[in-house]
Amino acid sequence: MSIEVRDSRLSQVVDIHAAIEQIATGFRFTEGPIWHPYEKHLTFSDIIGNAMHRWDAVNGLRDFRRPSQMANGNTYDGQGRILTCEHATSRVVRSDVDGGNYEVLASHYAGSELNSPNDIVVKSDGTVYFTDPPYGRGDSYGVGREPQLDFQGVYRLQPENGNLDLLVDDFVGPNGLCFSLDEKQLFINDTPQGHIRVFDVQANGLLANGRLWAAVEGEGSGVPDGMKVDQAGHLFSCGPGGVHIFDAAANCLGVIRPPEGCANFAWGDEDLCSLYMTASTSVYRVRLNVAGQALL
Repeated sequence: MSIEVRDSRLSQVVDIHAAIEQIATGFRFTEGPIWHPYEKHLTFSDIIGNAMHRWDAVNGLRDFRRPSQMANGNTYDGQGRILTCEHATSRVVRSDVDGGNYEVLASHYAGSELNSPNDIVVKSDGTVYFTDPPYGRGDSYGVGREPQLDFQGVYRLQPENGNLDLLVDDFVGPNGLCFSLDEKQLFINDTPQGHIRVFDVQANGLLANGRLWAAVEGEGSGVPDGMKVDQAGHLFSCGPGGVHIFDAAANCLGVIRPPEGCANFAWGDEDLCSLYMTASTSVYRVRLNVAGQALL
């Protein structure tokens, strides 16, 4: 079964009989997909393959960056530049849409190397928020080395001056994160805990009132990982079996189940109604009834 229904309202978001299409395969661990809404291409990471790739419907698949420093999460800023989390270097970097003008935005906090920046979002005012679990310091998904920090943080980065603020330090393994539609809340999932927390975003950009929002539960491979909100306010989060879809009240409506464990996703195509899923060795696509949000 490709679509698991937990609430009949799921049919408003996706056809429960929708086909899941494989558009590319042969990778080692796909992650960090981002869709360019004007140039109509998908860029994504292959962490273990140490590469970033780009795909579009006309030209197919090609390399974007190799080596990629074991890149994981990616996003665009308001100027169309790509922000990338690198596992091998424990850095957040920025490049233009073609990969040039490569520069380091963050690598240390309080004199110590970051753990391994994982996932990243940009607020409408240009402020960058990212998670920093230790996964890239293990041999499986990065370069084995001891951490220099004794906590797993969530940070705010101000690119214009390089200021880095530690927002939260009590996660076991912070991973995916996304803003609510009005940017008044920030959702962050904790992979080992199997749940999503939500924080109020204060006027100064800091976080307050963190609380449990939802558990991400089910059968199959996968953990809470990539996470985003669509144009109707549904929250999508990777989890066991695939991509879990929640309503605004934290009720899980159902799960999109690709053939492989899914780590992240992005909305794409002309109408932003195609969900591109980076799932282990492949990238899959399924059509939805509700559009996602453009990154630009």
